[in-house]
Amino acid sequence: MAQYLALTYTADVDWWAPEQADELAEYRRFGVEFADQVTASAVLHPTSTATVVRVEGARGGPVVTTDGPYAETKEALTGYYLIEAEDLEEAVRVAAEIPAAWGGAVEVRPVIVAK
Repeated sequence: MAQYLALTYTADVDWWAPEQADELAEYRRFGVEFADQVTASAVLHPTSTATVVRVEGARGGPVVTTDGPYAETKEALTGYYLIEAEDLEEAVRVAAEIPAAWGGAVEVRPVIVAK
């Protein structure tokens, strides 16, 4: 089995807010339905909580941090699922069931497994 990372891009919201309860329930349903293939997952806090880290020059150079998102966008990286699938086609079928695919986007990328 290969591994694929499904990155979810949706509206940048607080998933624990009461108004997100119905949509969050859909994500929980997905997690239960695909528990055999999803080996890890997480939801991220809103981008307002992010810290961007840059090193000026090369390794060991001054570290510069910025509060807030890396880029202002309509949709933000809001979570991920690590999926085990036979091939990309199967991973895409699973990703299409993630609620983020219905109104946002899901980026599916193969994972390089270190040997």
